[in-house]
Amino acid sequence: MNKKRALGVLAAAAVAASLAACSGSGFGGGDSTQNSTAPLNILIGSSGDAETKAVESAVKAWSDKSGIEATVTVASDLNQQLAQGFSSGNPPDVFYMSADQFSGYAANGSLLAYGDDLANKDDFYPSLVSSFTFDGKFYCAPKDFSTLQLIINTDLWTAAGLTDADIPKTWDDLTAVATKLTSGTTTGLVIGGEYARVGAFMTQAGGNLMNDDSTQATADTPENLAALDYVKANLTSGVFKYAADVGAGWGGEAFGKQLGAMTIEGNWITGAMTNDYPDVKYKVAELPEGPAGKGTLAFTNCWGVAADSGNTEGALDLVAQLTSTDDQLAFSKAFGVMPSIQSAADQWTSENPALEPFLLGAAYAKGVPTAQGAADVVSDFNSQVAQLKTGDPKAILTSTQANLEALLK
Repeated sequence: MNKKRALGVLAAAAVAASLAACSGSGFGGGDSTQNSTAPLNILIGSSGDAETKAVESAVKAWSDKSGIEATVTVASDLNQQLAQGFSSGNPPDVFYMSADQFSGYAANGSLLAYGDDLANKDDFYPSLVSSFTFDGKFYCAPKDFSTLQLIINTDLWTAAGLTDADIPKTWDDLTAVATKLTSGTTTGLVIGGEYARVGAFMTQAGGNLMNDDSTQATADTPENLAALDYVKANLTSGVFKYAADVGAGWGGEAFGKQLGAMTIEGNWITGAMTNDYPDVKYKVAELPEGPAGKGTLAFTNCWGVAADSGNTEGALDLVAQLTSTDDQLAFSKAFGVMPSIQSAADQWTSENPALEPFLLGAAYAKGVPTAQGAADVVSDFNSQVAQLKTGDPKAILTSTQANLEALLK
C-alpha cells in the first residue's frame, strides 16, 4: 500500500477506540452457524490497479478451485470500514489488518486466532509473527512485508564524484556523502518527517519507541536521544531535509523530482519510480550502521479473519493459498512487496537482485509499536518530530514515553 504514512490511516481512531471497549467475538451480531460453502467477503486496502488486480486474480483462482464464491472489495478507508463492519455485526470474512491496529481487534475478540494452527507457521519471519501475536497467541498470517533502506540517485552520485566505495557504512559516512550531494535545489538526503522514517535511525542506535513485543515503553532512552540528535544536527546543517520542506508529499516524490539525491524508503518505491519517474536512475543500498549496528523498520499487514465469519473453514483455506509461495511471489511481481515466508527468499532474491538490500533488512528490522492505542501516540510523536529542526529531542522523547506508559497502565 502507499506508505506515505506507513503506520496507517488514523481517521477511524475514535471508532476503533470505542470498539476496543467491547468484548466477545462479534458484538452480538454474528452468525455462529458455520457453512463451509458460504460466500466470503474480502476487504483490502490497495496501492492501485496492480495490487487490486493481483488480489482479485488470486482470489478468483481459489474460488474457481474451491467452488466457494468470494468477492473482493477495495476500501476507500480501510480502518474506518473495518471498524464500521465490526460495530454493525457485519464484518468482512477476510481482510487486511495493519500491525498498528491489530491489538485492539485482538483484545475485543473480533479476530479469529488461527496463526498457531497454520501448517507453515514456522516459515514466517519471526519479527512479523511478533507483530501479530497478542497474549501469547499468533493470530493471523502476515501477508507480506517491506523494510526501509537507502535509495541513491546514481547520476547525481556520479556527478558528485562518488563511487560505490563511498556508499555510507556509518552515520558519519552518511553525513559526508549528503554534504557532497547537496547543491542548488538538491539536498543530500530527503525523508519523511515521521517515526516511520526517522525511527530507522533509532533502531540503528539500539532503540525504538517500544520493546519488541510492545509491552514496555522505551522512547526516553539515551539511544533514541542519540538518533534524534544526529538527525537534528543534519537538518540544521541543511544536508538533510524533510519532504514537506522541499514541497514534496513523501520521500519518494522528492527523490523522483531530484529534490533529494538520496531518500530512505521501502521497496514500494520501485512502483512509483517505474510509473512516475522512469528516467531517474537509482540503486538500493542497506542503511548505514549506527552506534548499535545495522537497523531498520519493517512494515506489514496480516490476513485477518473475523471470529464471527460464517465460513471460517473457507476463510482459512483462502488465507493458506494467499500466503503460499506462488501467490506471494506473484504479488511481489505485481506491486513490489516481499514474501512473508522465509522459504521464498532465495527465489525472490534471484528475481530481484537489485532489491536484495530490502530483504537483507529482515534479519535485523524492528516492528512498529502494536500496543492498543499506540497509533495515536505515534501520531503525536510525528507532529513533534516534524519540528525536530527547531525542537527539543529530549522533550519529544519524554512526552512520548509518558504517553506510551499511560497506554500500558
